[in-house]
Amino acid sequence: MSRLPAFGPKEYADRLRRVRAAMAARDLDVLVAADPSNMAWLTGYDGWSFYTDQAVVVTHDDLPVYWGRHMDAQGARRTVWMDHDHIVGYHDDWVQATDRHAYQHLAAWLVDHGHARARIGVELDNYYYSAACHLHLGEGLPDADLTDATGLVNWQRTIKSPTELDYIRKAALLVTRMHEVIRERVRPGLRKSSLVADIMHAGIEGVGGDDGFGGDYPAIVPLVPSGADASAAHLTWDDRPFEPDTLTFFEIAGCYRRYHAPLSRSVYLGTPPPAVRRAEEALLAGVAAGIDAARAGNRACDIADALHRELAAAGIEREGRCGYPIGLSYPPDWGERTISLRANDTTVLEPDMTFHFMPGLWTDDWGLEITESIRIRADVPAEVLADVPRELVVVDA
Repeated sequence: MSRLPAFGPKEYADRLRRVRAAMAARDLDVLVAADPSNMAWLTGYDGWSFYTDQAVVVTHDDLPVYWGRHMDAQGARRTVWMDHDHIVGYHDDWVQATDRHAYQHLAAWLVDHGHARARIGVELDNYYYSAACHLHLGEGLPDADLTDATGLVNWQRTIKSPTELDYIRKAALLVTRMHEVIRERVRPGLRKSSLVADIMHAGIEGVGGDDGFGGDYPAIVPLVPSGADASAAHLTWDDRPFEPDTLTFFEIAGCYRRYHAPLSRSVYLGTPPPAVRRAEEALLAGVAAGIDAARAGNRACDIADALHRELAAAGIEREGRCGYPIGLSYPPDWGERTISLRANDTTVLEPDMTFHFMPGLWTDDWGLEITESIRIRADVPAEVLADVPRELVVVDA
């Protein structure tokens, strides 16, 4: 039984057509996509192999080629839509070796297939394409023109297909259940690691019993800082118990077939102080205003501006972007790394774009997060994908 995602040949063909058009616009003969999210979107490949060198090679006159470690080529045979002739594996002697580098193998393969003098796009600003990868690819292709194609595939992924939206909505059902578990279990004295284990269990176990569906691992682990630790946006968890009179935010995501629906909510154990309540009121107003502005024809900056007007009215200054596109992702990030919801991003919103609207507030003493995963629609406010009350959860200490 294949693990190929439920995307038909027509959808993969359309994705390839769009990428090739973007390549042509940049005068690229070949694209080497090393981002596992882009690899999966182009081919269906799905495996925990991104700790070694791998890529998808796209040309204008043939099917994409999966290139990776030999043992992971077996995984490609189980997941990609191309035939086996378009799967290339390299021997384990190339893996983390001191006398050779896997991208020397890829360079030789590109030469053998007629691309020695090609204009080749590479994802320079990407977690998975290191300086060594670029160095060895260039040395092996001295007559080729290596040029930056960071984001080329990512930008083709911004508008979601009906099947992709179905996957994201399933992820939203998973994250809804995960937040139900938080509300059911959180209390002073509970070891934080115990609650995180329950959250992750709920996200993977899934919903609907035998007739439902299970979840996948998210690209980011649960972020669950409390008290002064919550003044930092990206701390995870520890094994200490929850303490009374503390504010904790839970930034988590449901994930279905690698498609994500992040969602953050905050919990206060005890009686929230007035400053927290004022911030909550302003943030709730800002989230509502941002969602109202999040509609096709408006711009990314319009969402940020709507949020910040409400916060400013309450005397709150907030720096940084307040959201980003979401969809298919692998660690270490569930964002798509294209559009940013911030004042200087004038990207026009289009129907079926999906975002994590993420207007967190972090002070020196605490952090408050109330976020939504949303889908852009025409003429009406964005669809809110999860069904979780936004208000601060207050638990008696």
